[in-house]
Amino acid sequence: MGTTVVWFRRDLRLHDHTALSKALSSLEKDDSLVALFYIQPTLNDTFTARHDYYYETLMKHVEKCEKKGFPVHFVTGSLEEAFHQLQNQLPDVDQLFFNADETGGGAKRDQEVIDYFHSTSINVFPCIDHTIHGATEVKKQDGSLYKVFSSYYKQWQQLDKPSIQQVDLDKVKEHAIDKRDSFKRGANAYQKLMESKTGKWKYAGEEHGLERLEDFTHSKMYDYKKKRDFPAVAGTSMLSPYLRTGAVSARTVYYTILDELGDQANGQGPETYIQELAWRDFYNMVFYQFPESKDQELIEKYRDMDWNQDDELFEAWKKGETGFPIIDAAMRQLNQIGWMHNRLRMAVASFLTKDLLMNWREGERYFEEQLIDYEPASNIGGWQWASSTGTDAAPYFRIFNPTRQSERFDPDGDFIRKYVPELKDVPKKYIHSPEKMPEELQEEVSCEIGKDYPHPIVDHSTMRKRALELYKEKG
Repeated sequence: MGTTVVWFRRDLRLHDHTALSKALSSLEKDDSLVALFYIQPTLNDTFTARHDYYYETLMKHVEKCEKKGFPVHFVTGSLEEAFHQLQNQLPDVDQLFFNADETGGGAKRDQEVIDYFHSTSINVFPCIDHTIHGATEVKKQDGSLYKVFSSYYKQWQQLDKPSIQQVDLDKVKEHAIDKRDSFKRGANAYQKLMESKTGKWKYAGEEHGLERLEDFTHSKMYDYKKKRDFPAVAGTSMLSPYLRTGAVSARTVYYTILDELGDQANGQGPETYIQELAWRDFYNMVFYQFPESKDQELIEKYRDMDWNQDDELFEAWKKGETGFPIIDAAMRQLNQIGWMHNRLRMAVASFLTKDLLMNWREGERYFEEQLIDYEPASNIGGWQWASSTGTDAAPYFRIFNPTRQSERFDPDGDFIRKYVPELKDVPKKYIHSPEKMPEELQEEVSCEIGKDYPHPIVDHSTMRKRALELYKEKG
C-alpha cells in the first residue's frame, strides 16, 4: 500500500490529463490517490486580471474535483516547507506525478521539487502536457532545435501526435482519499485566494472551455482563416484563456478539430487554426532554448538599442489615448476584458516599439499584468517578433501603419466604436483619422479633437523614418 499524489498547476481539468492518467495506471489495488495544489505565499502580493481569472478557474476545478470524489488538498509556504508538510501528513506517499513546466520560473520550481524528492524515498514523475509537442521533441536531422517557424512546422506536421490521455473517473473516486483535516494551513491560504477574486469571470473553467471548443469546431472553425483578422467579427476561437489555465488541453483541441473534419479535405480554416497550435509549441521551444529572452533581445546587435523613455507616451498607450483609434480600441479591450484580438496584439506592439520607439519589454510586462491568457513563451515571442529583435521575427523595416491597419481590418469602424465611445457618432469617412474631421462636424458629433478625443500623439511617417534610422544604426 502506498499513496500517489497528483499535483495540479496550470492543468486545471480532469479530462485528457497526462499526470492524472499516468498516476492512475500506476496504482495497485490498495493504493491511495491524493489531489494536491501548492499555493505560493507570494500569490497574494499582487493581484491582476490574470490572477483573478486563474483563481476563478481554480475554484471551478476544486468544485468539480469535490463532486467527483477527488478532494483537493492545499499546501503553502516555501516549496521545501510545503512538501515537507505533505510528507509529514501523508507519510506513506511514494509517488508524485505532475505536468511539468519546461520554461521560465515554473521550470526552476520543478527542478527544485525534483531535487528535493531525490533525497527521499518518493519517486517523481514529471510529464509533458501543456503543449502538444515538448520543447525538445521537434528537431532537425542533426538533433538541433529550430529557429525558423516554417521549417519547424513542416517537421511538427510529420510527427505523430500524443494521444488523448484517458482518465477513468470511477477509478479516481475508488482510490481517492480525503485527508484535508490535516492540511488546515493550506486550506486557509486557499480561502484567502478565494476572498480576493472578483467573481466576474462567469465562463472560466473546464466545462465552459469544452463548450466553447465545441461551438468553435462546429461553426466558426471553417471561416477561421477568412475572419480571424477582423476584431469586430466573432471569428476567433477565444480558447486561449482555457489553454493557458489548462482547463482545456491542446491535445483535445487538436483531436476535436480532426474528429469534426472526419474524411473531409482539411479546409483552410482548420489548417490555419492547427498552425496556431504549432506556433504555441514553437514559442515554448524558443523560450526553452533561450531562457534569457524575457529580458534580452535574441538578436545580439539590438541588445543596446536607444529606446525612448517617456512616461506620458507610455501611459497614453496603456490607457488607449494615443489618437489612433484602432490602437486605442485594442488597448481598451485589453483593459476591460483581459484579452485582445491577435491581429491587434501585433498592431499595438508595432505601435509601441516602432511609432513610439519604446522598449518592447515594457509592453511585454504590461501584457503580463493584463492578459488572462498570458503565456510567457508566446507573449515574449510575440513581442520580440513585433520589435524585430527575436528569432524568425518581422524584419525591422516591417512597420505597421496604424491607420492602414484600422482601414483594412475594421473598415466600418464597428470595433472602434464599441471600445472608444467618444467616436461612436463619427462618420465612417473619418473614423480611422478623426483628427481630419472639419470643426463643424466635430461639434455636430460631439467629439472635439483635443478635448473629447486626443490628437495623434505622434506623426506616423516621421516616427517610421526614425525607427528605420534607429535599427539601421545597429547594422
